[in-house]
Amino acid sequence: MKPRIQPYISPENFHWLKAMAKRPGLSESTIIDGAVTAYRAGESDNKREAAINRRLDRLTRQFGRIERDNLVLAETLATFVHYFLTVTPPVPANQVEAARAKGDMRFDLFVRQVAEALRSGQRILQNAVEDVTAEAASLETHPEHLNGEPADA
Repeated sequence: MKPRIQPYISPENFHWLKAMAKRPGLSESTIIDGAVTAYRAGESDNKREAAINRRLDRLTRQFGRIERDNLVLAETLATFVHYFLTVTPPVPANQVEAARAKGDMRFDLFVRQVAEALRSGQRILQNAVEDVTAEAASLETHPEHLNGEPADA
């Protein structure tokens, strides 16, 4: 035997309940029981939705960091290429082969250094970006360091 309850509901819900209970196969008890079941399921859905939202927030922050790191990397490469092309004089025709061989040696050394940095976990660019970010934050909190003079009070 099911327990009997006598809840109070708004007049609008009461009229809706009476109209719905006139349909074949439905009763007031069946409708109310289904509504309570749906409400309880909604609570677990809310918990699941909250967990999903937390995960999405974490992924959004991670994606933001990846996007920032990618921007830093692209700007670093662009700045280096611009500098390199600005300061490197053209190679005389009779020294092209020697310059190419020297370039190949330097590139091999560069690749080995990158591989070693990745193996050791030392991130030169990441450390440099963190240093610059920390310095910028320090300048924001202590603006007197911008020009070496105390800030006006």
